[in-house]
Amino acid sequence: MDAFVFPGQGSQFPGMGKDLADNFPSAKAVFAEANDALGFDLAALCFNGPEEALRLTTNTQPAILTVSIAALRALEHEAGLRPGCAAGHSLGEYSALVCAGALSFADAVRIVRQRGAFMQEAVPVGTGAMAAIMGLEGEALDEVCRQAAQGEIVSPANFNCAGQVVIAGHAGAVDRAIELAKAKGAKRGLLLPVSAPFHCALMTPAGDRLQKVLDGVTVSPLRVPVVTNVEAAPNSDATRVGELLVTQVSAPVRWEESVQRMAELGVSRYVEIGPGKVLANLIKRIVKGAETANVEDTAGVRALVK
Repeated sequence: MDAFVFPGQGSQFPGMGKDLADNFPSAKAVFAEANDALGFDLAALCFNGPEEALRLTTNTQPAILTVSIAALRALEHEAGLRPGCAAGHSLGEYSALVCAGALSFADAVRIVRQRGAFMQEAVPVGTGAMAAIMGLEGEALDEVCRQAAQGEIVSPANFNCAGQVVIAGHAGAVDRAIELAKAKGAKRGLLLPVSAPFHCALMTPAGDRLQKVLDGVTVSPLRVPVVTNVEAAPNSDATRVGELLVTQVSAPVRWEESVQRMAELGVSRYVEIGPGKVLANLIKRIVKGAETANVEDTAGVRALVK
């Protein structure tokens, strides 16, 4: 069984998606639909940058979603492949829900544009931070976060794979957590170049605003289950999609558990669809001997067609 997995923020780069749009009418149509849905030329931003504009969260989220769905449509049209389940890392969960038929692409691209704005506006720039902690996890990292908080917020935000956990919260608390983690034996603590502290309690106001947007969106029955970030378990219930997406904004991304769950479900190949190879590399560390494939350009599509 194939699992289709979709990347989140950090995978963007100027030029992404252009090769797909130039070679597949189905992919080109996705960019046109995104431009119409958003009312500006997102395709030009993906194809040409500039990188600074592409890094803005309100642009990054719809841009990655659009490239991912363009790649998906090309793959579906050329290879006729269908997954047994889908999943995505943070923002990528929206791509997975489009793949599963739960959200229309036009709705999804409008939602994530607003999601990006809500997440950025929840915390003033410079107030929050995120950091990757290498070589410390579980109760030891929880204790580091408790000690570092000192009345502020810091907590695990992404459980990416064994030995790699991302923390998020107030900038001062994150700095203190890095130093404490190193003192307790962490191999590295590295601040990440992000504009807001995603997937922690500071994002709760963004979730409240997102709820109102999602309340006005039609969620269709899922054709395949989506393994959610919040529960690391497959969801096929359309009535739960909205609540899970709202919770996801301020809850940690349980990616390692999600991949392990997909392996238990019988997934034999993980196809990363969208820009970059971040998820495929994580999956290889989580499931030893896992077969992975990447679809972000014509070469990736052609390889799977063969």
